[in-house]
Formats: sequence, C-alpha cells, structure tokens
Amino acid sequence: MIEKFKILAEFIKDMSSETPDAPTYLFVKDNISKYHLNIDINSKALKNKLIEVNTILRFEDKEPNDKKSHFEIIYASIVKVDDEIKEKKDLEKIILCDVQNKIYPNLEKAFLNLLNDSGFPGIKLEKKINFNKLYNEKNN
Repeated sequence: MIEKFKILAEFIKDMSSETPDAPTYLFVKDNISKYHLNIDINSKALKNKLIEVNTILRFEDKEPNDKKSHFEIIYASIVKVDDEIKEKKDLEKIILCDVQNKIYPNLEKAFLNLLNDSGFPGIKLEKKINFNKLYNEKNN
C-alpha cells in the first residue's frame, strides 16, 4: 500500500511532570499502578496540504485523593498529505491511525523517559494502543 502522506517533522511540543512534594511522591510511588493512560489527538490545517497533528498522552490517577502526580506530553507531527486526498474520512484515518502508528514508538519512548526521569523508573505501558481498532470502533 502506498502511503498518502509524509511526516515532515515530529517533536515534543510540551512536556509536564508535576509532583507537588515528597509525601506525594512517596504515595504515588506506592500507587502508580492505579494510574491510567489517556490519549487525545487533535489536528489543525496549516497551508499547502500541511497538517499539524498533536498527540497528547496523560498518565493520571482517576481516584479522588489529594496526593497525585500529573504526567503529560504533547507530541506534534507535521504531516504533508497527498493532493489526491479529498475525502474527510480518508484524512481522518491518516491522522488518527496511520500517523499515530508511525510516531507512537518515539512518543512512547519519550513518555517513558519522562516518567523515569521524574523518579518513577521501571514503568511499562502494558497495553499497546491499537489505533486502527480505536478508529474502527469510533466509526461503527
């Protein structure tokens, strides 16, 4: 299959790790297994068939408690789409699946480095994100 897009650049647009104090750090270290990974994808048209795609990963505790850390990364990709792509559905699939499948290994590595450098080594994202499956579920 011939790709109908090209990733011209990918970079970390924003990165955040927030742990307010030492007692919170100790609490989170014991409870980080309860944290959940959330993903958000948004895009905006630039010019000349260029699109900025922002993939946002958040790792957070959904439980109501005062002791929380917050981890977030916004990973931007600049994508050039082929001129023959006219249908919104085709463009959506490129942004939500194809680009994500290409950039995710780099994004995951950067995110795991953020967690490690924030004092939480050994964290693994157990579930691999299946972007095709998520896209198909969204559109069915």
